[in-house]
Amino acid sequence: MNNGTERQPFAFKDCTLAAIATGKRAQNLREMRDHLQHVDAGCIYYHFWGGRLRPQFDEPEFNNDFAAWCKHALRDDIVAERLSVVDPTGFDSLEDLRSEVIDILEERLYEREFIPWAKTEEQFSFIRSQIVVFGTQHSIDDPRELPGVFQDISASSIFYHFIDARRRTPDGKDDFSTWLGGLNGDYASLLARLADVDPYFVTLSELRDQLSGLFEEFFSHESTEGSN
Repeated sequence: MNNGTERQPFAFKDCTLAAIATGKRAQNLREMRDHLQHVDAGCIYYHFWGGRLRPQFDEPEFNNDFAAWCKHALRDDIVAERLSVVDPTGFDSLEDLRSEVIDILEERLYEREFIPWAKTEEQFSFIRSQIVVFGTQHSIDDPRELPGVFQDISASSIFYHFIDARRRTPDGKDDFSTWLGGLNGDYASLLARLADVDPYFVTLSELRDQLSGLFEEFFSHESTEGSN
């Protein structure tokens, strides 16, 4: 591994999702579908990913707000289940994800003879998000520091560097992979394992443990090989 001074440090950042009301609401599946055709793509992002930054997400019943609303406000278990298994990481863009959700709603509308309505106080409010990013005091210079740093950074930092990065980078990579890919060293197997990590059906705490364990295993193995 090259330990030269040209190596750029990895500076950890933190974030929060600022929730911005759109004024659009839905009281049944038809209204939800109609609004989804036109709302800002930030709404799709917020209602699929924003829950991870809410404290109560440690034990989620549903991974996205659309499924939760259909279950609790409309009492439609069928469409709630269909929406709950949609994994946004499997779509190339938020527009593709939007289309999938609309297709699921249209399929359910076709199946139902009567469309249930939510109570007025239980309407679905479309929220769009704007990510707010700020710096932290944590940075590392050597990739071998990665296994030990996760105990010192917040869950929202994990969100920013591993989840949001895949949305904002042109090649859809997390920030750890981008950093490692720009360094001298054989990280091919590690990068492949990072690319296979699906952050959607786990909490941020579980994702933190998964990444920490992955880095620990890789660099422990590398250290053992280097001593032989």
